[in-house]
Amino acid sequence: MENGTSVLLLCCNRLLRESVARILNNRPDFQVVASHALGDDSKREMADVRADVVVLDSLQLLAEGTIFAPNHRNNRLIRCVLIAMEDDEKRFLTAIRLGALGYVLQEASAAEVVTAIRAVAQGEAVCPSRYVRVFFDYFASQTAALPNSRTRAQFGLTRREQQLVPLIERGMTNKEIANELNLSEQTVKNHIHGILRKMGVEDRLSVIEAIQTQTLGL
Repeated sequence: MENGTSVLLLCCNRLLRESVARILNNRPDFQVVASHALGDDSKREMADVRADVVVLDSLQLLAEGTIFAPNHRNNRLIRCVLIAMEDDEKRFLTAIRLGALGYVLQEASAAEVVTAIRAVAQGEAVCPSRYVRVFFDYFASQTAALPNSRTRAQFGLTRREQQLVPLIERGMTNKEIANELNLSEQTVKNHIHGILRKMGVEDRLSVIEAIQTQTLGL
């Protein structure tokens, strides 16, 4: 990285986006290669942008499957840092599931944001120190609870809908799920609509959080 760590900023909050861009550009070891609010235009531009780290201010951006190329989530080939995040254990765990390597809270200082981005660029994972215990407890509960189909069945999901839930938790898009299960994309959309209705939630992110709540009793 002769020109420093390259960073792509995708932040809904314009003030935050411009502030972080200014902070990073004032440091010799960073280069902001692009800075956008995530809309349809920026999604198209992202396809041609190469960056060491992607910085986001919305967990929903990960859940929508717009950041990662197909099959890249589990390998974390794209290093993502979430900044200005809520102090919420469920959201932190969801961020890990969706592939984030950094989770920085709203109360963090500019120096802490820079440190987190630098650490993730170097292949590390970053979160508030008190969340390390949350992660350990979550891992232990998942190991003890596998398989967790009983939890999913509590929502009255059909067998096929239960099959889709772990794929949604992995952040897979409708197209990826359709390919995985050899279904049409429209069939997958119909099943997901049924899951949202039965669980009483509005989007995929809420599905993941509802499953975690049931599993951990949060």
